[in-house]
Amino acid sequence: MIEFYTASTPNGRKVAIMLEELGLKYNEHKINLKDLEQKRPEFLAMNPNGKIPTIVDTEGPEGKTTVFESGAILFYLAEKYGKFIGKNLTEKTHAMQWVMFQMSAIGPIFGNYYYGLHTLKPHNPGFIERFEKEALRLLSVMEIQLTDSDYLAGSEYTIADIATYPWIAGFIHGQPKWFEDKKGIKAWAARLADRPAIQKAMV
Repeated sequence: MIEFYTASTPNGRKVAIMLEELGLKYNEHKINLKDLEQKRPEFLAMNPNGKIPTIVDTEGPEGKTTVFESGAILFYLAEKYGKFIGKNLTEKTHAMQWVMFQMSAIGPIFGNYYYGLHTLKPHNPGFIERFEKEALRLLSVMEIQLTDSDYLAGSEYTIADIATYPWIAGFIHGQPKWFEDKKGIKAWAARLADRPAIQKAMV
């Protein structure tokens, strides 16, 4: 059984997608971020970084296993169950490089853009412009990859797609102009949106 501590954010949803794709039994514990439940001692005992998501696998390889950071959780589950990560070192590396692209680039840049647009006070156009410019560059990188490949790591659906989809799906809805010339990304997103696990996890 997996104990899954999460909230309705892209990082939480990517792990929800993985759990649904694997068909695992899990207990979902919703963490109220506004009430700072993620900073309480009982949560920090599981995740010293004080952020969602976190899982506790009661049947880990060496007993109860706690994992935090969404990319690490995806890797852990993919390795444990031998799915969505490739069959050899080359395929695993291709998947992981795109997971790292999401973790180090898509997440922080898109997140800061959203923060600047909706939360930052006073309004700072320079801040927004900086992150929008970089977000558009990152989308161009994705578009190049997805023009010739069905999925980010190549021909197979992997944790790279699972990690990235919740971020892109939200911005396709919120910033449609960014995607007007991104046929590859839109086709990829539509392909993923048809997956039952994604439909369930993105609610």
